Amino acid sequence: MALNLRQIEIFRAVMITGSISGASELLFVSQPAVSRLLSHTEQRVGFALFERIKGRLYATPEAKKLFHEVESVYQAVQRVNELAHDLSENRSGILNIVSSPSIGQMLIPQAITLFRAKHPEVKLTFNCLSYAYLKERLLNRQADLGIIILPMEHPNLEVTPLCSNRLVCALPYNHELTRRGTLTLADLRPFPLISYDKDSPFGGIVGRMYQAQDEALRPIMEVGSPQNACSLVQMGAGIALVDEFSVRSWSANSQLVVRPVANAPVLQANLVHVQLEPLSQLTQAFIAELRTLVQGQGYGVPALHAEGQSGAGANEAATPARKVRQKKAA
Repeated sequence: MALNLRQIEIFRAVMITGSISGASELLFVSQPAVSRLLSHTEQRVGFALFERIKGRLYATPEAKKLFHEVESVYQAVQRVNELAHDLSENRSGILNIVSSPSIGQMLIPQAITLFRAKHPEVKLTFNCLSYAYLKERLLNRQADLGIIILPMEHPNLEVTPLCSNRLVCALPYNHELTRRGTLTLADLRPFPLISYDKDSPFGGIVGRMYQAQDEALRPIMEVGSPQNACSLVQMGAGIALVDEFSVRSWSANSQLVVRPVANAPVLQANLVHVQLEPLSQLTQAFIAELRTLVQGQGYGVPALHAEGQSGAGANEAATPARKVRQKKAA
């Protein structure tokens, strides 16, 4: 018949101490109680665990074999107890984070660094993924938390606003438009524009912006992300509409200048996780660090409203475009 944990504990204590009295002291129970439980344990297993010779206990060969497995069980129980304690103190565990490339270049690494300073024993994984792969990771429960700058809708995902920013225009440092303050889409018309696949989420935002202002969108090339666009702009390949998260990840010494664009849509960064599953304490602690960080850096922090809302119709207050470099052409 099967042994219960108490019987396993008694058997182990006798094996370790070699006596009833030793087991009694180890477990803080009376010697008669140990003897009674040990006898009952032998009846349950159907064979003798100890031989009593001249008042001493000697483990049988069967008991020695059983002890090897019992010790494995005991160590596993100990690990469970230690892990439960660590989790209660937010000291241990694994936190899997995914984000879109724009917000993942600087903001998320900054938040991770702050989080690690307070939780050094926590293991983290972090990946910047495209829109489709990010959603897949979350739905497959391969990630605890996603941070994305675009709307994401799915009945099994919960989306919570984090902060907001606007589309801005990234320019080479010596471009003539750097002499102006706020730009319009008409101002961009004469210059080679780097944009995005119209069927991509980010490309859709740019396309709707042009359509709303009755401007024709004629890019010279399409790229996969605003980060790709910023790299090409810095090399002088053209100009681009990008999000503020992307341009803030560039050094102040980069060959890149940013200008605000009139009537630019608001982009909302969202926290995404599986719905109907409670967030772990570690995930909540990381979100707290992230919210503190975005507030400190001056991003617009919207009140909670309809999930996934973004674009020109959103009413959040956006921050002014940050000037990555203000060098003008001579």
